[in-house]
Amino acid sequence: MPTHPDLSGYKIVRLTAPIFHVTDFERAAFAAAGLTVTVVDADTPETIIPHVVDADIVTLIGTYLPRPIMDAMTRCRAIARMGAGTDRIDVARATELGIVVANTPYFCVEEQADHAMAMLLSLARQLKLAENAMAAGQVARARAAVSGGQRLSTTTLGLVGFGRSAVHMARRARGFGMRVLATRANKNAPRDEADALGVVMTDLDTILAESDFVSLHLPLTPQTHHLINAAALAKMKPTAILINTSRGALVDEAALIAALDSGKLAGAGIDTHALIDVLVDEIPPNAHPLTGRENVILTPHVASGSVQAVQEIRSTAIENMVDILSGYWPPRENIVNPTVVPRYPLRPRVETHAAQTVHPS
Repeated sequence: MPTHPDLSGYKIVRLTAPIFHVTDFERAAFAAAGLTVTVVDADTPETIIPHVVDADIVTLIGTYLPRPIMDAMTRCRAIARMGAGTDRIDVARATELGIVVANTPYFCVEEQADHAMAMLLSLARQLKLAENAMAAGQVARARAAVSGGQRLSTTTLGLVGFGRSAVHMARRARGFGMRVLATRANKNAPRDEADALGVVMTDLDTILAESDFVSLHLPLTPQTHHLINAAALAKMKPTAILINTSRGALVDEAALIAALDSGKLAGAGIDTHALIDVLVDEIPPNAHPLTGRENVILTPHVASGSVQAVQEIRSTAIENMVDILSGYWPPRENIVNPTVVPRYPLRPRVETHAAQTVHPS
């Protein structure tokens, strides 16, 4: 971390709601950076605003920051999101107010790829069905189900989005001999990495039509909300499987349920949800309509989990805070609203070539 001035006089507010409490590692990282942190367990504008009106930086994981809270943060320099997605933050209003929004976009790209690939493998090999059949003594049912599957090296994986988690997913899939297709919003982005991995860049319709597995690797934006709707699902093979480890509302879950019920889709692996809130400590048993199906794997937004990811999400966010309080821009890949004109001027650091190429776009 770069040398920085005394930062102990700044007020850092760490919002913990709904369930993301401060870890011992995080407290130690704040202390090592010379930052004093105020921990606030609040989750409504009325309870949050009194704590953030004089905050220099607000940092959070899952708390909502709507416009009324933004307007109250008259001193705030930055919002430091501990995580990648910023759909709970009114980024547009923050930009208007000169508040920098920074995130930690790469903290769990390997874990997300591992989780998506684990879902893919489990569904491809019918492990859930086979385990249930084993427990029931129905050996023939398991044998028939697995025998009807395709050899993985003969199948196609379609990646919707080609950021870092998708790149890691592609590497894993290529290791199994799969054909990999991918699409992304920026059609003019360099293709060097895709070419090196043998990934074919194409359009969404081709991915939906040709893929045996479709895996989503996108942020949630107004443009991507319900990207996978009834029309998109109808373009997929009836033998295909959908995997979502990104954001729940990328998928119209009602349409997904209908496609599975009608046999127009073979299965799904879902880690992020719009129908139910899993950012709590407990949910009712069988809360999701797809619970219990042998062709569906549901997990409660845990694809990012690992010791390393938990530490990196905190350390990278704190590095962003230190940069901003020291008068510097964070690394450009960590800036969510790069067009913002900061309330307090920031100057760029001189980046080395190596630093610029660690996380290519």
